Amino acid sequence: KFVGSNGKKYEIHANITETYPSTPPVWFADSEDTSVTNAVQILSNTSGRDNHVINQVGILLKELCRLHSVPEPEELERLALGIWSCAVPMEAPPTPPHNDDDDEEEDDAEDEEDLHLEMDDPDTASKNKGDEMGVEHLAVLERLRQTQRQDHLKGSVSGSVQATDRLMKELRDIYRSDSFKKGMYSIDLVSESLYEWNVRLMSVDPDSPLHNDLVELKEKEGNDSILLNMHFKETYPFEPPFVRVVHPIISGGYVLVGGAICMELLTKQGWSSAYTVEAVIMQIAATLVKGKARIQFGAPKVVGQGQYSLARAQQSFKSLVQIHEKNGKYFKFPINSNCVIQFCLLKASQYYFTETSSSFIYRQSILQIIIPCTSLIIHTCL
Repeated sequence: KFVGSNGKKYEIHANITETYPSTPPVWFADSEDTSVTNAVQILSNTSGRDNHVINQVGILLKELCRLHSVPEPEELERLALGIWSCAVPMEAPPTPPHNDDDDEEEDDAEDEEDLHLEMDDPDTASKNKGDEMGVEHLAVLERLRQTQRQDHLKGSVSGSVQATDRLMKELRDIYRSDSFKKGMYSIDLVSESLYEWNVRLMSVDPDSPLHNDLVELKEKEGNDSILLNMHFKETYPFEPPFVRVVHPIISGGYVLVGGAICMELLTKQGWSSAYTVEAVIMQIAATLVKGKARIQFGAPKVVGQGQYSLARAQQSFKSLVQIHEKNGKYFKFPINSNCVIQFCLLKASQYYFTETSSSFIYRQSILQIIIPCTSLIIHTCL
């Protein structure tokens, strides 16, 4: 929790993934303050020692203090000293005397060892460089480059140069990512298009009910992943991608009608062009767990009969954002079995409640959003 210069408190959370400390924790804050979101974004670009959570806390505090023009706390310096003191080697014990013959033998052995290391280093570096990205992923990037070149010659370029360049970089970085290589998620381009991705989340918090549901899903359907669909506009990265759940049907986890995901990060107000696609994916995985997402095993499996579709997802997300922008409301929808709903209204409204078994309806003028829930209908007249 950070307290700014005006006394406002900001709560910032970290989700430590299975690849920690090879990759940094995923940080997120329930705040629209750009100073906070920008500070949090810096933490996704660290490497090495800076991936450790204590170092990340130090980096975050320094950046927040700088952006809010407040002095750094004294504890921050002691924290840094404590980190480095752990890395200071202990004083070596005195060694017994050696005769000259032993010294010569040790020198020869050290020379041989040094020579061995010097010979191995170039090969190791070359091997690591070659293993940085799989052959199949290099082939995907090359096909995309060839397609872009041909489209440019034909004059049928889709998207924008800026969006295409950024998405190529994002895809390349993902192919090199430790999280991707360790199978936490996978990426497939829909029809070889840079502007539409299918993402499979294959790893969530093992202590969560969602993880247990995925295990059961594998037993029943042979599939243990959550399929997400990401649409990027030509205005990317200055506008967020549209992300929805495709399969399986999920309750809770801030998942709305049609599979849309209610996250401030995915709105224009909460988005930052500095966010990487991988950071978005990891944040969605953390949000599903935080919102107590559960798989609905009794839901229809046929797409036409199910709840999820692109059109319905876009409509529900658009309507929710419009209400937020028009009336100055802050919405937080954990659509779980308890139907916990928090409204912060800037103008007075009147509500009345009736029971139902199928849906939750919020009505404003002629606008109607239907969100599957358990036992509540709310009608609002403004």
